[in-house]
This record gives sequence, C-alpha cells and structure tokens, in this order.
Amino acid sequence: MEAAAGEVRHWNAEVNGVSIHVAEQGPADGPAVLLIHGFPELWLSWRHQMAALAARGFRALAPDLRGYGDSSVPTDPAAYSILHIVGDLVALLDHLRLPKVFMVGHDWGAHVAWHLCLFRPDRVRAAVILGIPYFPRGPRPITESFAKLGDGFYINQFQEPGRAERAFSRYDVATVLKKFYALEIDELIAPPGVEIIEFLQTPSSPPPWMTEEELGQYAEKFQKTGFTGPLNYYRMLETNWRLTAPWTGAKIIVPVKFILSKNDVGLQSLGTEKYVNSGGLKSYVPNLEVSIMEGHHFLQQEKAERVNSEILSFLDKFASEEASA
Repeated sequence: MEAAAGEVRHWNAEVNGVSIHVAEQGPADGPAVLLIHGFPELWLSWRHQMAALAARGFRALAPDLRGYGDSSVPTDPAAYSILHIVGDLVALLDHLRLPKVFMVGHDWGAHVAWHLCLFRPDRVRAAVILGIPYFPRGPRPITESFAKLGDGFYINQFQEPGRAERAFSRYDVATVLKKFYALEIDELIAPPGVEIIEFLQTPSSPPPWMTEEELGQYAEKFQKTGFTGPLNYYRMLETNWRLTAPWTGAKIIVPVKFILSKNDVGLQSLGTEKYVNSGGLKSYVPNLEVSIMEGHHFLQQEKAERVNSEILSFLDKFASEEASA
C-alpha cells in the first residue's frame, strides 16, 4: 500500500462564504479522514498521520481552518463562532460529496471535532480526539470560570482585542511559535503584570520533534496571516455558549476514542484528568474509549508513531465493518 500514499496534494475550496485550503494525501477513493488542527498550528501538524493513513489506504484531508494558513482570514471576530467553523467543515464535506467521514481533532480542532459530532452526527462515522475532552454546556459561560483564574490566565489575556497581538509583536513569528510548541507546563498562567508570551520560555531551537525547516513553514504562514484570526476563536467563547443553547444536555452519540497525554496543559489545573478518569466524559459520550499515553500537548507530532497506531487501530475496526457490510 506504500505507493498509494503518494505526495501531498493542495487545493482550495470555496465553501460557506470562505476559501478553505486543504492538504490531501492517499487514494481519492479511500475512506475519508478529516484531520482538524489546533492553535497555533496548520494542516502541517498532521503530516505524520496523513502519511500513515494514506499508506493504509485512507484518504487523509487536513484543512487549514478559517483564519489560518492558506484559508480565508475574515476580519470580523464574529465570523469565528463554532457554528461558522463547523459550518465550513460540513460545507467542505458537501463540496467533496462525502456523506460520512472519520474525523481526528486536536486542541481547538478537538473542540471543533466534538461540535461537529454534536451538531451533525449523521456526517461522522467515528472520531479520534486528542487532548481536549468534551465539556457539556453549563448554566453559565465558561469564560466566567476562567475569569476566576485571574488576568494572567492565557485565555483571559486573549479575550481583549489586540492585547495578545501587541505582546506577540515584540518577538519574531518563529519565536512566538517556538514558545508555544515547547509547552511543558500544567498551568498557562503568567505572574501579575506579565503577558503570557513573555512568561513562556524562549527555546533556542524548535522542539526535538520539529525541524527548523518545518518551523519555517509554520512561521511563513503566520507571518502572512497574523494571529488575530486564531485568537478570535478564543474571543468567541462566550458567544459560542449563547449559540449552543439548543444543545444543552445533548450527548455525543458518535463512537469516539479520546487520547489523553499524561503531561498536557491543564491536566491537573483545569481538572481534565479527573473529569476523564471519573467517568464524567463518558456520561456525555457513551460510545467512548480512552487511551492515556506519555507526552505533552502537541502529541501527534511528539509521539507520532504511537498516535498513528492508536488512530489506525480504532479506524480499522469501522473500516472493516463497512467493507464486510
């Protein structure tokens, strides 16, 4: 099957009022897998998974979400609600005439993947989600809980238009990215009066799982787009809470494998580990498998082979069911 993997193909689709860039690898008639990146990333974060999926006969499709890379970057913050982002992906599936796909998501892409499963379970065969569990809609916006963590908490700093952008602009783009990619702390909270980007250590080189050339590819795209689009995702959190009122109490019925990394951000401080291990997540995602592995936040790059094996073993079950149906 190695030959089927082939080169990565790039194209843009005009969908849902924006242009979405997609990187594609694998046979065009293989079972489709949609891979959704997080912050501050690109389709490129899935390079290892795309090659592994393609070699196994899957059609890997990794878009740059709106605001990122070679996709449109709307200027209106209101254009970054969860309904817009999920709407882009549904429109992309329609554009490709794919009634149902497998899905993989990480970080913000995990949040998006959970909501695609929630809003349109008819379009998702099964999902593998990394790092961020599904948190059901609460009686108050999550931003109110975050406010209690103080001004140093990164999401609180990201709320104010222009603030993080000004702080980021004190560094070159590659340094900003290196600071995030080197994350190995549980709490993303800066001391009083300090911006989160200043608080994060400045590594001299990219992490061991990323080459200088790969870092350069990320930096080139963020130099072009800036960070406002990606930061607007955080600025829409309260709006998302208002928009998702109809799904209060709804469960996610899609089969999901959730992969938790032992040293991820927020595992202890935000209660992620306790929520997952206590069965809290399974109460909202009944058809759930959980896999816990060594690693930090950018797991699909840091532990690529292990993540590939987790994804393939899960998807193979469903692909073989379809083949024998």
